[in-house]
Amino acid sequence: MHLVGVEHYENFPVASWLCPPRIREAVMALYHFARTADDIADEGPQGPEARLADLRAYRQALVLTLQGQPQETDLRWRGVFTRLHQAHLRHQWPTQPLLDLLDAFEQDIPNPTYPDRSALLDYCSRSANPVGKLLMHLQGVRDDRLLSMSDQICTALQLINFWQDISVDNTRGRIYVTRCDANTHGLPWPPFQTGFDQNRARALVADLCHWARQTMEAGARLPLELGGRMGLELRLVVQGGLRVLERIENMDHQTFLRRPVLSGWDAAPVLWRALAMGIPGRTTG
Repeated sequence: MHLVGVEHYENFPVASWLCPPRIREAVMALYHFARTADDIADEGPQGPEARLADLRAYRQALVLTLQGQPQETDLRWRGVFTRLHQAHLRHQWPTQPLLDLLDAFEQDIPNPTYPDRSALLDYCSRSANPVGKLLMHLQGVRDDRLLSMSDQICTALQLINFWQDISVDNTRGRIYVTRCDANTHGLPWPPFQTGFDQNRARALVADLCHWARQTMEAGARLPLELGGRMGLELRLVVQGGLRVLERIENMDHQTFLRRPVLSGWDAAPVLWRALAMGIPGRTTG
């Protein structure tokens, strides 16, 4: 599910007209930082060792930028870090979430597998949650309870993306379904290989989607408590994620065969449900 107007880095709320103007440039600077790191880790003809070396150079460029030296960064990425530096001067980015994002991109390169949900959540805490933390920083949010809800939404979006993309990830040798979940549903390891039991596979995906929905619902009050334009933006993000889960349910959870996508026909129900979140009894639609 593309939550941004560009197609590479997917777990990122859109810097649309709903985004408060005072932080829009910073949001786009952050987006380009993350998208570029994603491209280094995931695209192009280079092998794993070369991509890992580039990510380490990218990390050094980040450190230089946060130290106020964007002009010393690698020429390949100077535009990215010049924008990030300008946003940092105004908003004083916290360092750890930015470094955590790069940790997650490095972790992705060898296509690791995950023994259980705790291990996958640890990955999400670095691949997805830092985006929410940085956006909350831009909004001046420091309350631990609200930041916890932000983590829940970001983790849910990451999980939804995983279960939406099973068929695509299979072709790339990526497995985000945990060994424990596959074993629970009686599927061999790795799952979704030739001759697997599709009834068990559907039950597995349904279970994983239920987990993602519960996670999203745990954070779904955040946009209501934030209010304003950012609150409305996050309502749309929450409902967009839940709509993808609905699409997966409508195809009988067979995302191991094809990837469901949202279309223009989904815009009206997503908007209505986003607006209805403020109505008692309609928190998550």
